[in-house]
Amino acid sequence: MDERRPETPAEVNGAVGVFVVIGKQLKLLRERAGLSQREFGDLVGYGPDQISAMERGVRTPRPEFLRKADEILGAGGLLTAVIPQVEEAMSRARTRHPEWYRSYAAMEAEAVELHHYSSHALQGLLQTEGHARAVFAKRRPFLSEETIEKRVADRLSRQQVFERRPAPVVSYVLEEVVLDRPMGGQLVHAEQLRRLLRVGAMQNVEIQVMPTSSEEHPNMDGAFNLLFPKGHPQVAYTEVQGFPRLITDGEEVRKIADRYGTMRAMALSPTESRALIEKKLESL
Repeated sequence: MDERRPETPAEVNGAVGVFVVIGKQLKLLRERAGLSQREFGDLVGYGPDQISAMERGVRTPRPEFLRKADEILGAGGLLTAVIPQVEEAMSRARTRHPEWYRSYAAMEAEAVELHHYSSHALQGLLQTEGHARAVFAKRRPFLSEETIEKRVADRLSRQQVFERRPAPVVSYVLEEVVLDRPMGGQLVHAEQLRRLLRVGAMQNVEIQVMPTSSEEHPNMDGAFNLLFPKGHPQVAYTEVQGFPRLITDGEEVRKIADRYGTMRAMALSPTESRALIEKKLESL
């Protein structure tokens, strides 16, 4: 079962026409010019997957991209005319996350390396739409339907990081219990395991599982993320009971990175982890 295309934040905020219509126009103009997505991407400096995402309306086309595309495709101003609406939508998107989360979200979107340790919940970049919706729907205190849909869309929009070129280096260490918790029911859980297999097959991604049977563990302090923002030192991020913390102190980040390295050495290899996920999927 294929994943549904996630709603973008712009769609949730009432700007459905902006990105979707631009994507349709872009595809029509590209095909009229006789260019494949790869050929067009080479001309504008984007990968074919990024072109595909923009044509489907799930990736924000940057103003500079629209100007270049308008010229290459001979659009006669059709694409540049919508730049004001795009900039307005981008401005709304930058404020869609809570204020305390925005600096981290900005770094995540541009990071050259992302490393994640999940102790009891699946990290947001890996979640399917169904899994994310189940997480927010069962949160206490209860959220409104509108808030749930917005948070799901916001979470899924962050997954564009996997479409970036050049691709960032991404790694995960997942506690085995994360694979056993059927969030959203068996069908949703099965699709979630399939997504782990798809993401884990990407050239730039490694997923490792820490077996529950392990008698040793170097980190009992909870989940964390480690990022290398482009052009900046490594940082860490933790969140406990709604209290976020962005860690920039070099020595503190080094200690967390050391624990992460030890966990990667103790966890199953990516190949072994994939086999375990496949086995759990087959048993459903």
